[in-house]
This record gives sequence, C-alpha cells and structure tokens, in this order.
Amino acid sequence: MSVEIKGQYEGDLRVKLTHGPSGSVIETDAPLDNQGKGARFSPTDMVVAALGSCMMTIMGIVAKRDGIKLDGAYFRVEKHMVENPRRIGKIVLEIHMPKGLTDDQKKKLEKFAHTCPVHQALHPDIEQNIKFIYP
Repeated sequence: MSVEIKGQYEGDLRVKLTHGPSGSVIETDAPLDNQGKGARFSPTDMVVAALGSCMMTIMGIVAKRDGIKLDGAYFRVEKHMVENPRRIGKIVLEIHMPKGLTDDQKKKLEKFAHTCPVHQALHPDIEQNIKFIYP
C-alpha cells in the first residue's frame, strides 16, 4: 500500500504537508537551534512523535482485537539532537499505561508496540530508551 503526501515550501523555513487520501494539512518549521522560529513541529519532532504515535496505534489495534482497555494511555517523548552530521541521536520515550492491565496483557502490548513500522525504520545508531510506565 502506498500513500502520497505532498510537500510545498512556503518560505521562511516552513513546509506545508498535505496527506493525499484525507487532505489533512500539517505545517513544519525549522527549530530555533537551526535558524527557524520553532513555531510548529520540526521535521525531526515529527519523527519522534511518529514513533510514539505508531507504538500507541499498534497497541490500540491489539487492544481492540483482544478486548483490552487502553483508554487513558499516553506518551511523552524527548528528542536529543547530535552534530556531525546533524541528526537525531537519542529518543527517550515514556509510554504511560492505564490501570487494570494483567501481566499477560502488559507483556503482549509491549511486545507488539516494538513491532511498529516507525520503530523498525529508525536507524540503529539512534539510541532509543523506551520505557512503559504502569500506575
């Protein structure tokens, strides 16, 4: 399956992205530390946000299929940049899980979260600290 996304440079280090199937629009901005205004998600912000969103989505698919309540789960992600070449060097992702999950459900959700396509696509040199937090 392929999805087309169009990007148009809007000037001032901003890019407008349009999702082909839905027409949904996202605009990016260069971060403050790279000549931008930092007024919107940067492209690298979107990468780390995509990791958290993808892992949550995969867990949601499993939860829906298996009748597991995942409502209230959320994530917090930090991006750490490195130089030479400038890139994402480290991702710290905390996935806060809801109350009431059994040990088997926790194990299953964590296992499937790590199969998300974004996680699989990230370069192995990126340090990834992924932690699941339970109440």
